[in-house]
Amino acid sequence: MPNDPQLEALKMPPHSMEAEQSVLGGLLLEDGAADRVEDILGADDFYSDAHRLVYKTIIGLIADNKPADVVTLSEALGSLNKLEYTGGMPYLGALVENVPTAANIRRYAEIVRERAILRRLAAAGGEIAESAYHPLGRSVREILDQAETKVFEIAEHGARGQQGFQEIRPLLTQVVERIEFLYNRDNPSDVTGVATGFTDLDRMTSGLQEGDLIVVAGRPSMGKTSLALNMGEHIALTLKMPVAIFSMEMGATQLAMRLMGSVGRLDQHKIRTGRLSNDDWERLSVALGRLNDAPIHIDETPALNSLELRARARRLSRQYGGKLGAIVVDYL
Repeated sequence: MPNDPQLEALKMPPHSMEAEQSVLGGLLLEDGAADRVEDILGADDFYSDAHRLVYKTIIGLIADNKPADVVTLSEALGSLNKLEYTGGMPYLGALVENVPTAANIRRYAEIVRERAILRRLAAAGGEIAESAYHPLGRSVREILDQAETKVFEIAEHGARGQQGFQEIRPLLTQVVERIEFLYNRDNPSDVTGVATGFTDLDRMTSGLQEGDLIVVAGRPSMGKTSLALNMGEHIALTLKMPVAIFSMEMGATQLAMRLMGSVGRLDQHKIRTGRLSNDDWERLSVALGRLNDAPIHIDETPALNSLELRARARRLSRQYGGKLGAIVVDYL
């Protein structure tokens, strides 16, 4: 049977009033319970506006080293003229009475957070659909980028609390397994990561390790971009691994010109002025041949934020089966 449009319009956003009430009741039962939920739960995660206010007030009391119980909470809400709005003393008392213990408060908080993520996804889906129906002059690529950014923002926000302290025992096991793998390799080498092409640097660092964030620091015009491009050039041309280059300062054509000069061992001034000798033209031809099939991708979009950058890098990574040799960002 087809869905009734009127019933569809009455759909309630995902939420769990019971879980929200249980979180608030647990906080009122035990001040220390806040330590178990604050890292994963924020006031905005509550569906009920009254519950948001109650949660925020409880956390405020605890932050001020004041006890948070029904009496102190009602006093704090009363001073804001919000006691009746949140249900009054009877409702606050019921929150405590309906939760015998705060032992399961972490799980209740996770439920509240999961429902909040679903609500944000639903809202983002509506905004994405609206953008598709009404582009307002935006290109399809711009709409796709905005859609990915919205979803990644939700994912980033939703990841809060999933990481925390880890016991060292399983970490030690992983380290030993990694060492054994390196020891038993058929082709032992000092470079266990991605080689940069700079022999001394690779010997000292063992190459760029997976997941590493490498910051190239230096004063203006000291060669930071050239160094990063040389590394990317080696990874793409010698190691045959895809490289993503985000250039927020220099145009893609300028970067391509630099790469051409580097690969062909050509004077950049000669390239910019077009004053090339016959030998230079031969070198240029060789450089063009090598770079033409190189897995180098340049994005010159200015002022990308971290979420947009990650979305584009992931999209490119999927084209290569989930593997990128390096991502160069010029500049941070």
